[in-house]
Amino acid sequence: MKKAVSIIMGSQSDLETMQEAIDLLKKFKVGFEVKVLSAHRTPRELAKYVESVPKKGVKVFICAAGGAAALAGVVAAHTTEPVIGVPIETKSLKGLDSLLSIVQMPAGIPVACMAIGRAGAKNAAIFALEILGIRDASINLKLASHKRTMAAKIKRIKLKI
Repeated sequence: MKKAVSIIMGSQSDLETMQEAIDLLKKFKVGFEVKVLSAHRTPRELAKYVESVPKKGVKVFICAAGGAAALAGVVAAHTTEPVIGVPIETKSLKGLDSLLSIVQMPAGIPVACMAIGRAGAKNAAIFALEILGIRDASINLKLASHKRTMAAKIKRIKLKI
């Protein structure tokens, strides 16, 4: 399976949050790889990796980080592929620090920023699939079906008040 998505986490502890994205990409049978690389602790390795993987077929990056959360911005600085940032919830500021770090990118280095935590991870995978779906009709059809299924679940809810 060709790896179209690269998920990069700043820390191994981010895996718990990013499992939502991993599970969704598996469900859609889209190839991906997961790496732990830090914008601050392994900057050279990060840049080398980001610059190398588009040649191998990666079309979208999903980056998860907490605190200073520079990861997505550093990745965006080293590629022309779309970058999606997932702010990880932190103990001190509940992820607001992560969110602001990801969303406040300078002009010319765009990063799509999702919600804090698990919902953001899931939405990052869906957004990556939507990007891939522009050129892959089968992904687009699966997304349409996925959204119809979500809508059907809501329509079946009967409140007893």
